[in-house]
Amino acid sequence: MSNSFEVFVRALDTIEQNLQSEITQEQIAYACCCSLSSLQKTWRCVTHMSIKEYISKRRLTLAGRDMLENGLSVLDTAMKYGYNSNEVFTRAFTKVWGMTPSAFKKSWKGSCLLYPPLNPEYTQGDEIAMNVRKYDIREFYDYLKTQSDTYVLCFDIVDLMPINQNIGRDMGDKCILETLRRITEAAGEERISLRIGGDEFVMLTESKDLDTAAALADEVLKHNGEKVSCGSKETALSLRCGVIKISSTPRYSTLYTNFTNVIERVRSTGKVEFLK
Repeated sequence: MSNSFEVFVRALDTIEQNLQSEITQEQIAYACCCSLSSLQKTWRCVTHMSIKEYISKRRLTLAGRDMLENGLSVLDTAMKYGYNSNEVFTRAFTKVWGMTPSAFKKSWKGSCLLYPPLNPEYTQGDEIAMNVRKYDIREFYDYLKTQSDTYVLCFDIVDLMPINQNIGRDMGDKCILETLRRITEAAGEERISLRIGGDEFVMLTESKDLDTAAALADEVLKHNGEKVSCGSKETALSLRCGVIKISSTPRYSTLYTNFTNVIERVRSTGKVEFLK
């Protein structure tokens, strides 16, 4: 089992280093010193998605970020991430983001971190990461250290697993996208919001005022129960929220644990919770 986890970690590193270049699954398996079938089985067991799906979602997340934050054109973005035509890129982008790249550039506001890189350091118990469901947010750690005594809103989706199981993962992906949209819309362009786990998100309020944080939470939660559509199907989407205050010297691991703890508390009580 530990060898399988080492294969996963090496594969993850290889993928992340090659998101802007052509790389085949056979090449990834070679870098991991294992067979392709063994790699595919391990990857799906750990992430609950295929290698192809993970690579696509990571590339299209970065593509959205490049267009929005760096001003890249749709064509230049498509070429950068290995799409051989604008049409192919548009189809793939629309499937993940729910709109064309051109519409995205015009209408999306705020965070583009729909699928950050997975973080294998965070596993569930001794199951050696049969569920690596946490994302790597270390690029924001230096910024978080400047936000002492400000509030962070931690959200999770109510019943995402039953949605995936009973309606389908495509609907689950739509709910994840809608969750990020609701949070980024409330956050505005001046605040950072990002996905930190399979159904977990945070918004950095940049405020030391609890009433301000509560108002931002209300702005997101007021949409609870609104429907999300996927093809001919639809489901109501609701979120839960917890609040933490960043300490004066936050450690990355402690900060991540606090995010998780307040979300777990909210799941237990069903109320907005505050974790000091």
